[in-house]
Amino acid sequence: MAPLPDGFSYAEWNATYNALSFGIAAMGSATIFFWLQLPNVTKNYRTALTITGIVTLIATYHYIRIFNSWSEAFEVASKDGGDYAVKLTGAPFNDGYRYVDWLLTVPLLLIELILVMKLPQAETVSLSWKLGLASALMVALGYPGEIQEDLSVRWFWLCLSMIPFCYVVFTLAVGLAEATSKQPSPAAASLASAARYLTVLSWCTYPFVYMVKSVGLAGPAATMYEQVGYSLADVLAKAVFGVLIWAIAAEKSAVEESGKLLPN
Repeated sequence: MAPLPDGFSYAEWNATYNALSFGIAAMGSATIFFWLQLPNVTKNYRTALTITGIVTLIATYHYIRIFNSWSEAFEVASKDGGDYAVKLTGAPFNDGYRYVDWLLTVPLLLIELILVMKLPQAETVSLSWKLGLASALMVALGYPGEIQEDLSVRWFWLCLSMIPFCYVVFTLAVGLAEATSKQPSPAAASLASAARYLTVLSWCTYPFVYMVKSVGLAGPAATMYEQVGYSLADVLAKAVFGVLIWAIAAEKSAVEESGKLLPN
């Protein structure tokens, strides 16, 4: 929990306010959608879809906490109908909720992808443990640098966290390529490939947002870019990714159901 810089303009405050509001709406809506779709997929994929909903539910809760913390940290008022003025209230802004959220949801994101691909059981268990632990380690190593103002310390922790990050990204981009090609239909294979690459793409935005304060930006502008960037990346990595997980589950369920209807 680092102190907020003073001097926010209304535009900077409002951009963050809207980004956090969007995060709540997107995650909450996605949670309802995923759980309503559970009866529409076969039991083989209900666990993956349930976990998808749990991920967005956890994210919804933490976005509400971040939003409330942001709102309480500022007083926004218009004097005599003029421009809005923004000033700090002295209440702390707790952005640590993001890291609590990531520590819980990032391993689950990878596990839901593995489950929906329906790999052999031994491979499913092995990959779930390896990718889950690597992603949790990545988040844990990133947090000490996030709360540092010393740029050299920030870069040190970023470099450490990139080691498990690279392992996970390589596994998604290369290690699961063969499993993707073995999906039961071309549509399922295409969706599984899209889910893998969306994860890689959305994950690659996080280090860039993390480095905002390391490339000369500081003060309110850096805080705004950080909050907006993380919020948009989270929606891609969780809500949009979850829609792809649902699409894979629905497609594979349809293939399995049509197979049962074929005459012997």
